[in-house]
Amino acid sequence: MADQQVVERPTEEQIIAPGYSFASVTDQIAAVVLTKHTPKFWFAAFSAALGLLFLFLLAVGQLLVYGVGVWGLRTPVFWGWAITNFVWWIGIGHAGTLISAILLLLNQRWRNSINRFAEAMTLFAVACAGMFPILHLGRPWLMYWLFPYPNTMGIEPNFRSPLVWDVFAVSTYATVSALFWFVGLIPDLATLRDRAKPRILKVAYGILSLGWRGSARHWSVYETASLLLAGLATPLVLSVHTVVSFDFTIGIVPGWHSTFFPPYFVAGAIYSGFAMVLALAIPLRQVYGLQGLITDKHLDNAAKVMMATGLIVGYSYIMEAFAAWYGGNTYEMAAIAHRMFGPYKVYYWILISCNVIAPNALWFKGIRRNSALLFVWSLIVLVGMWLERFVIIVSSLAQDNLPGSWRLFHATRWDVFTFLGTIGLFTFLFFLFIRALPMISIFEVRTLLPQSRVKEEVQG
Repeated sequence: MADQQVVERPTEEQIIAPGYSFASVTDQIAAVVLTKHTPKFWFAAFSAALGLLFLFLLAVGQLLVYGVGVWGLRTPVFWGWAITNFVWWIGIGHAGTLISAILLLLNQRWRNSINRFAEAMTLFAVACAGMFPILHLGRPWLMYWLFPYPNTMGIEPNFRSPLVWDVFAVSTYATVSALFWFVGLIPDLATLRDRAKPRILKVAYGILSLGWRGSARHWSVYETASLLLAGLATPLVLSVHTVVSFDFTIGIVPGWHSTFFPPYFVAGAIYSGFAMVLALAIPLRQVYGLQGLITDKHLDNAAKVMMATGLIVGYSYIMEAFAAWYGGNTYEMAAIAHRMFGPYKVYYWILISCNVIAPNALWFKGIRRNSALLFVWSLIVLVGMWLERFVIIVSSLAQDNLPGSWRLFHATRWDVFTFLGTIGLFTFLFFLFIRALPMISIFEVRTLLPQSRVKEEVQG
């Protein structure tokens, strides 16, 4: 603690604030985990998350007793809030993999301060997303039927169904993301093992650190494993949400049957994912005093990525309407008109305001560098992206090719409780994470210090 220095404001070109040393970086990040005094903010947020988690358990209990009809699902809308929430949560999980894998391969050093909690965010978002297809089955205790397990009847899943594709895509994504996250934690777990005072913590962190001693061989194996996992995770960023978009693209439903849904969904996933990264990073750095490690430059870069993907999403909206008109398909044109001017027009124009109009304010550097405004903008994007998925799913199903079956969807309180409950589950897991594990990568941030670069030059 004695060698900690006064942290100054970073200049334009600095990734982290000047004045940090190896010891001070380690002290500040490790102290969040090893402190005996948990902040009141943590208890307040954790209690709220726990309350929402109990609400989720209540909603699931109601679902198991009475069936999926409690969600307001009626002919012809059999995909309501559940699939909307599934696509939304999967999208949020994309930013963590993008920051961890793609930016690592591209040697973008600004990722080092935000990749750890972004990776954790990915795992928790995928856990929340995975709840909805299982619950939506109606008989969730039979979810193992979706896997090709050996059975005496010789019955296999329908591999032509995109819902089965989802099972394999999401499970693969979760597995690779979890491995990548855990491998990145190993050096920091060893640091916590060496600094922890209670014996139970020393043993726990010692087991999890897998005998890490920081030798040259350990670092060589670590770097090789990280690059291999990054190479595996990079195509997953594109493939997972592409497979999710196939749930809609291969359906002969007006408003769904389109070839540009895969890139459209991938861009939207990264868009909402970076919005969630900002929504988490801004309060955390304020509460824990991490402005020197998560600087305005990090927020600025994340906002630029969010703005770029937002422009792609806005272009997709335009192309969606243009393709319906240019193709001359009466039903496609009717589906687009139904979104814009039908019963769901309020939701449509709100999502246009949130996803297309509002993010254009990010062209201004003053907003990108203002943490309070950027936090508000990230919440606006998250709301807009949820509404986008809702409008795509519900408006297309409510008015299909058969006018005699048209019927509007009305969400019930159990839809709301289930969605709020998964937000509680996400927050519950996230706050357990920041209390038990370092939310910022200690050794990766230390590579950004001037001392580290001098050592690299000397060794080179």
